[in-house]
Amino acid sequence: MRAWWVDVPGKIADRPLRMGEREDPRPGPGEVLLRVDVCGVCRTDLHLAEGDLPPRHAGVIPGHEAVGTVMESFSGGRFSRGDRIGVAWLGQTCGHCPYCRRGQENLCLAPRFTGWDRDGGFADHMTVNEDFAYALPARFTNEQAAPLLCSGIIGYRALERAALPPGGSLGIYGFGGSAHLTAQIAISQGASVYVMTRSAQARDLALSLGAVYAGDAYDAPPVPLDSAILFAPVGDLVPVALRALDRGGTLAIAGIHLTDIPSLNYENELFYERQIRSVTANTRADGTAFLALAAEIGLAPTVTTYDFTEADRALEDLANDRVTGAAVLKMR
Repeated sequence: MRAWWVDVPGKIADRPLRMGEREDPRPGPGEVLLRVDVCGVCRTDLHLAEGDLPPRHAGVIPGHEAVGTVMESFSGGRFSRGDRIGVAWLGQTCGHCPYCRRGQENLCLAPRFTGWDRDGGFADHMTVNEDFAYALPARFTNEQAAPLLCSGIIGYRALERAALPPGGSLGIYGFGGSAHLTAQIAISQGASVYVMTRSAQARDLALSLGAVYAGDAYDAPPVPLDSAILFAPVGDLVPVALRALDRGGTLAIAGIHLTDIPSLNYENELFYERQIRSVTANTRADGTAFLALAAEIGLAPTVTTYDFTEADRALEDLANDRVTGAAVLKMR
């Protein structure tokens, strides 16, 4: 099969991904073989390629927003040949650690992640533990469904972690694949959304989706924020976002990687019960709930498509803020 894999991690401009042929994978117990039709390109894939997330094994194939068709099942379980399914970041959990037992499998002590531990969807075929795959709402095309599987799910969890009160004001820092979906959820629930991002195109998209304000990443929003979500992997924005919060406000940090956070001033950035929450992966319950909500509210992903052979260009465009909405690879 054709595949892209991480050769030697490095700056994306130096093309750390390699494209070539790899042996077709075979499904094991509890797995299905998927013919990948499309795969989203996520900032986590960029972190993997550049080494911010060290590859878990040599030659790992990125991609954890895969949509495809079941070609083979090892044992016959949830899905049958011909079913369309989605593959997300959380690829497996142990099921018996304290966190798994109490419903916090996103904090599992021995997880496996798609496109990091398990080979992912930047390939013609992949295997997936069918207990961690998703049936997809029919209303979404393959290209629309792909970014829902990480960008959407993580944004949904980040919004929950941000503790936004009903009808409240939500600040969003960075406005890429995840943020533009999260904003739509918040607006559908009656929130006023304020977007701060360095991309002029992203600011235009935010306003077109119903944001009441769009400014530069370091600008102060025109009103105090009840909640904020940081999607940009920029630690310098943490104190900026905290200063924008009203008393009792919550900042959720959505990324798996963040540059160092500078020193915080207690009086200006934390006092009056402002708080910071991290967001770590997701549970399958998050994914199921989000996909149902996405179908119910008619979530509208903005997608930029690339041919499979252009995966390295897609990542370079993502690194340089040249992608509006979410990037998606089309396999054929």
